[in-house]
Amino acid sequence: MLRLVVRLRQSASLTRSSLHSVLAFTSRSEPGTCHLKRYRSRGSTRLRPLCHATKLSKGSGPDGRVTRKDIESFIPAKAAPTPPAAPVAAPAAPAPAPCPTPTVAAVPTGTFTDIPISNIRRVIGQRLMQSKQTIPHYYLSVDVNMDQTLELRKELNHEVKVDNIKLSVNDFIIKASALACLKVPEANSSWMDTVIRQNHVVDISVAVSTASGLITPIVFNAHIKGLAAISKDVSTLATKAREGKLQPHEFQGGTFTISNLGMFGIKNFSPIINPPQACILAVGGSEKRLLPADNEKGFDVANMMSVTLSCDHRVVDGAVGAQWLAEFCKFVEKPITMLP
Repeated sequence: MLRLVVRLRQSASLTRSSLHSVLAFTSRSEPGTCHLKRYRSRGSTRLRPLCHATKLSKGSGPDGRVTRKDIESFIPAKAAPTPPAAPVAAPAAPAPAPCPTPTVAAVPTGTFTDIPISNIRRVIGQRLMQSKQTIPHYYLSVDVNMDQTLELRKELNHEVKVDNIKLSVNDFIIKASALACLKVPEANSSWMDTVIRQNHVVDISVAVSTASGLITPIVFNAHIKGLAAISKDVSTLATKAREGKLQPHEFQGGTFTISNLGMFGIKNFSPIINPPQACILAVGGSEKRLLPADNEKGFDVANMMSVTLSCDHRVVDGAVGAQWLAEFCKFVEKPITMLP
């Protein structure tokens, strides 16, 4: 029996059925409860292991002795439930390191100059930005033979020299552009949001560079003016523009614009349309080029000039722009047709 008790003590728990088995075994050798009453509270040598196993220190018998009834009625105490482990909070993600503030190197004093923006420059900037952002530009370029125009200019300047007039290539270009606008009126139109306004007169705006910015004084009725009158108007307007003496009506409006950078050695460029106009002509410089020819040499040397027409695609289709350039080239390559 002792071996059985030792095994029970070594087990994880002592159940009531196990105790009954032990007691049944002991009753065979020591029957009756009177036999158990002989032992003290901790029981005899045989019952002492049971007392330890049941952890009974005091019974219901005399003087606190542990009896068989005490052991039979013993109910093992239930193990206290293990409280659930508190959830371990996930480690907080490390806070992102603050982005280092870029350091701007101090600009050495005296290395720049802040120039105040004039009202003219501000207006020019706003109009150019509005034009480039809202007008669907496209560009057409062509080379023009200037030989006959240069020859006629030389002859006419010789004749008007006494009148203190000197015709420029730009005067011929203004006249040819005005006549081409009469031939192709779609290019002499304006986008007015709700309608396309086709103008019956040709007022040519001529781009002039000034200290305060670009300005475009207007040669009114250029289609009916002669070359000498156009030359005088351009000279007077350019002088007033550089002196800041232009009146608003002298540069506000116009139906077609010309920008000439040929005198600066520029071959070609793509100009920005002057709204609400639909077209602007960029004029480059002329240069001598070899052209194929049916002669003994097989080539000719000609003065060729490149021009680029910027068009508003809402008003002028590509074929219409090409037609305008064709008419322009006819007048420039045969300038005698421009004379009254």
